[in-house]
Amino acid sequence: MIRHIVMWDVHGGTAEEKQRNVEHLQRCFHGLRGCIPGLLHLEVGVDASQIDYACDVVLYSEFESWEALAAYAVHPEHLRVRDELAGVRIARHQVDYEVRAGRVRAEHGTAGIA
Repeated sequence: MIRHIVMWDVHGGTAEEKQRNVEHLQRCFHGLRGCIPGLLHLEVGVDASQIDYACDVVLYSEFESWEALAAYAVHPEHLRVRDELAGVRIARHQVDYEVRAGRVRAEHGTAGIA
């Protein structure tokens, strides 16, 4: 199983604007559930810590294989969401890793997916 985790900071001149952008991001990614072959799990979390260095939003997703993650990267629905959110995101951080029978193995080569 492959875990694909992405964290973002989002635009927002006011708390209300930032909240609207966070909610929009959540809706967009939740809309991918059931659309992407090999996507086993997807959740979007919003930071509650209010720590100044924390990211605003995290996407936690699980894929059945590296191939499924690569297919997600070019899937038309994912590309639509990525393009729709381009103006909402400020910063983006990503980690992809493989979990095998209780062991975690880091991999790279899937940069720029989320």
